[in-house]
Amino acid sequence: MVDVSAEAVNFIKDLLQKNDKTGYGIRIYLAGMGCSGPQFGMAFQESLKEGDREQKAEGFSFYFDDEAAEMLEGSTVDYIETPAGSGLIVNNPNVKSSCGGSCAGCH
Repeated sequence: MVDVSAEAVNFIKDLLQKNDKTGYGIRIYLAGMGCSGPQFGMAFQESLKEGDREQKAEGFSFYFDDEAAEMLEGSTVDYIETPAGSGLIVNNPNVKSSCGGSCAGCH
């Protein structure tokens, strides 16, 4: 379903430990649509819930519903560091800009 970079795995494991969430996973949810396609959010989730899909990673799981799973197909969860900050991102090579030049922040 989704690929996960080694950097993201290490970041998530550290994040779970620092937040006393050992044994939890990460829920990836569709937070809306933007100029560059679907926008995702992430949250701690203790276990698989009814109707969820689960993807096991190294030491934790990702959880998502069918709608998010469809949008995540072919994506990579990665950890980045930039001058503006650091964190997890979802890169989806299949999404093209849907802006058409009409929304702010696309250029």
